[in-house]
Amino acid sequence: MSGGSSGSHPLAGIELAIFDKDGTLIDFDLMWSGWVRELADRVAAANGGRRLDDLLHDVLGVEVGTGRVLPHGGLAATPMARLRILVVNAVVGAGLPAAEAVRIVDAAWHAPDPVVLARPVTDLPTLFAGLKVAGVRVAVATSDDRRPTERTLDHLGIADLVEAVSCADDGHPVKPNPDAVHWICRTLGVPEERTAVIGDSPADLAMGRAAGAGLVVGVLTGVGDRAALTATADLVVDSVAELLPPA
Repeated sequence: MSGGSSGSHPLAGIELAIFDKDGTLIDFDLMWSGWVRELADRVAAANGGRRLDDLLHDVLGVEVGTGRVLPHGGLAATPMARLRILVVNAVVGAGLPAAEAVRIVDAAWHAPDPVVLARPVTDLPTLFAGLKVAGVRVAVATSDDRRPTERTLDHLGIADLVEAVSCADDGHPVKPNPDAVHWICRTLGVPEERTAVIGDSPADLAMGRAAGAGLVVGVLTGVGDRAALTATADLVVDSVAELLPPA
C-alpha cells in the first residue's frame, strides 16, 4: 500500500479498492429478506390469494423457511430489471397467461427503501477515509440501480469518498462480466493489477478474477459462506472492517 503503510496489510500494493454494495458495505438480509416476504404477499394478493412462494423463492434463490439467500441464486447478484423478468416468467410457469402474469407482478413489484434499510457493516466513513489517507482510492460496483445506490451512499456519509460508481442500469454487462471493473479502472486511470475487488458473492469475485484484478477479497457479511468464496478469492475476511489501514 502506498503512503507508507505496512506491507503486511491486506491491501498492500493496491491503489484502488472496488467494493460491492449489498452484503459487503451494508447488511444484505435487512435490505432484502423482508422484501422477498413482502413481494410474496403482494403477489398472492394480486393473484386472488393464491400463493406462489415456492416458485418465487426458487427464482430468487432464497431458501423456503429460513429466508437465507443462496450464494449463486438470483437475488445474490442480479439487477432488479432482470429479476422482474424472471419473476414474471415464474408466474407464467405457474400456469397463468403472460398478460395476467405481467399484471400480477406489476401490482406486486416494489423496491426496498435504500435509506431506511441501509445498515452499514462497519464505520464506513472511517474505513474509506483511512484508505484514502493510505493512498487507496475507493469505487463501488453494484448490481443495484444508480438512483438507490446514490441515495444509499449519501445516507451512509461516503458519497464524497467514492470516486466512481458502476450500477446495473449504466449499460455495462452485469456481474460476473468484468466490464464494470475495466470501466472503473479506465475512468480512474488505475491498472487492474493494482486494483482490489471486494465482495460477498461468488459473482463479485468472479468479476474481479475475470478482470485481472491484482487482489480479489471475499467478505463473510453477505450471501457467500467461506466455502463458496474461498474457491475464487485470494483472501476471505469476516468484514471490510479488517481492511482499515493501521493509524
